[in-house]
Amino acid sequence: MDDNEYGFVKKRINDLLDIDLDNYKERQMRRRLTSYLERANPPDVGTFFNNVEKEEKMLQELKDFLTINVSEFFRDEYQFEKLETVILPELLENRMKIKFWSAGCSIGAEPYTLAIMMEEVMPGLAHTIVATDLDETILKQARAGGPYGQQDVRNVSPDRLAMYFRNEDGKYWVIDKIRDKVNFKRHNLLSDPYEQNCDLILCRNVVIYFTDTAKSKINRGFCNSLREGGILFIGGSEIIFDAAQIGLGVAIPSFYRRVPAGTSPKTAKMGPAN
Repeated sequence: MDDNEYGFVKKRINDLLDIDLDNYKERQMRRRLTSYLERANPPDVGTFFNNVEKEEKMLQELKDFLTINVSEFFRDEYQFEKLETVILPELLENRMKIKFWSAGCSIGAEPYTLAIMMEEVMPGLAHTIVATDLDETILKQARAGGPYGQQDVRNVSPDRLAMYFRNEDGKYWVIDKIRDKVNFKRHNLLSDPYEQNCDLILCRNVVIYFTDTAKSKINRGFCNSLREGGILFIGGSEIIFDAAQIGLGVAIPSFYRRVPAGTSPKTAKMGPAN
């Protein structure tokens, strides 16, 4: 795909899907799109996008490809164990109710995981769980609480599966008690206003194809969304290289804390002093 063709593809994607590929790493995105178009095998790129504009299914397939809707309940069990045993007890030490934001929530597995955990940690309390994603179609599945396949729930223990899900013809659905605890919204991380006064934000493996500039913009937005002492929970393979510059410090691996202005990022570390 040459420069002119890639420029055309970027414009059409922005027009059709409101996704600005200038915020994505060009080399990786150009390679991925080239492969995608080769599989589609259209007569030419112009014809492909004319068809995409007319066919809702093709448009959704392209959106799914670009937004990478991959998620599971309790994905990366070790990290969720740290959330449950280390992070949440500290956040709850002086606050009875917590505001969560699951950004880039995809099919809803992670915000529902939070709802399950909080029901077990502090049953009956109405914590605020906001979950957002760019893709309105995938949000419909999330709001409905399913259906989820075996792969989606493979990390859910048998006890939790029996307590928080119902099985219908081999597909799993979150029970209403848990589903009603999550408020799903459409949100574009690069252009829409952010949630405020959050205690914990999850954004895991969402921005891996973004440019460093876009990542920094998003992470600054997250930092501003957190109350002082609030936590940003990211993917295990992700690192925020400019954390100190934007007001974050590492609490434990994969968890960054918003530190008070003018203090050292070292104050973010978990420990008795916190």
